[in-house]
Amino acid sequence: MRRVLIGMSAAIAALVVAIAGVDFGAGVYAEYQLSRAVRQATDLTADPFVAILDFPFLPQARRDHYDEVEIKAPAVAQPMIGKVMLEATMHSVDLTEATWRFRPDAPIPVAKLESRIIIGSVHLGRYLGIRDLMVEAPPAETDDNTGGTTESGISSSHGLVFTGTPAGFGKRVSVAVDLSIAGPDHSTLVITPTGILTGPDTADQDVPDEQRVAVLTAFRGSLPQQRLPFGVVPTSQGARGSDVIIEGIADDMTVTLPEFRPR
Repeated sequence: MRRVLIGMSAAIAALVVAIAGVDFGAGVYAEYQLSRAVRQATDLTADPFVAILDFPFLPQARRDHYDEVEIKAPAVAQPMIGKVMLEATMHSVDLTEATWRFRPDAPIPVAKLESRIIIGSVHLGRYLGIRDLMVEAPPAETDDNTGGTTESGISSSHGLVFTGTPAGFGKRVSVAVDLSIAGPDHSTLVITPTGILTGPDTADQDVPDEQRVAVLTAFRGSLPQQRLPFGVVPTSQGARGSDVIIEGIADDMTVTLPEFRPR
């Protein structure tokens, strides 16, 4: 009897492993199909990273409904700034029309959609003319280990720390910066310097009064044509790591794959 039980247990374990393997393989193939579909629909130069979250996969596919899908496309050509990363997280995704193969022009109802543009400090520094630019979250948020003010870890938009060497000054300076969104289509990132920062965790460089305006102006900028994936209206902007991030969160949207990369 003991041998029978051991044999049955082994057989059940093997069956569970086999089922899990099939489910995993099907999920990987579906992610590949979506990645290829996004690339073709948006003319990306490489397949984006795609993750269909929550296990198991096959029950989600059978009911034409994914619980959560992530799409991340690095090094995407972007007007004005050069290269950015585009991200989208879709919650409760209805595949009735698109199917698991994601037909490019099919409508995709989404209960909640998070959309982001991630601008690296290197590219932002080139745009501003500050080649060694470093971006940090506001000091109060980096000190209290909260990890940011949004669910995705993005800081608030006020009091960010920009550090770099402005043209004509010759020394690294830290400046407090506020971020905002402007323009009739909510696609212009406005960078507004508010003051020189000194002390711990800054460049600790004073600026003479006669040069203060010029130094602050070097950190000022307006970056248009930053449209979020799927046309989501921005709801927050801030820093995460050394990146500047524009994020929009919307409920009850219907999208198509070509809209992942607005033109």
